[in-house]
Amino acid sequence: QAVYYKTHGCNCCQAILKTYKDELNLPEETLDKMGSGFGLGMGGMEATCGALCGAIMVAGLKNDTGIPMRKIAKEMVQEFKSETGAVSCEDLKGVKTHRMLSSCEDCVRCAVRVVEEGVPQIVKTIIEEQAK
Repeated sequence: QAVYYKTHGCNCCQAILKTYKDELNLPEETLDKMGSGFGLGMGGMEATCGALCGAIMVAGLKNDTGIPMRKIAKEMVQEFKSETGAVSCEDLKGVKTHRMLSSCEDCVRCAVRVVEEGVPQIVKTIIEEQAK
């Protein structure tokens, strides 16, 4: 679903947000506006990947664990970087190196995996560490 949105007019962040529109119970127009400034690595500056930003937004909106979102986000960033090789759009697209590490579509797929598979494991690990 996220790749469909990405290839049909949404930037990477909007694609992630709209994928979770039903779970978030927010109108598509609101999600489009929320993610509109994150295309091409935040405002076109080739900074942090919009798909990753969208994933962190989704996780934050869904977070009812009592765990501070910054802890979850830190681990999400590490997981995304581990899979894609970078977190900045510039590095992912190989702007300076001319060597693409991950396509936008693959970044979107990875961001969905991080939300779906990574966040539950991250939360479980943090809870286990707190129990020690």
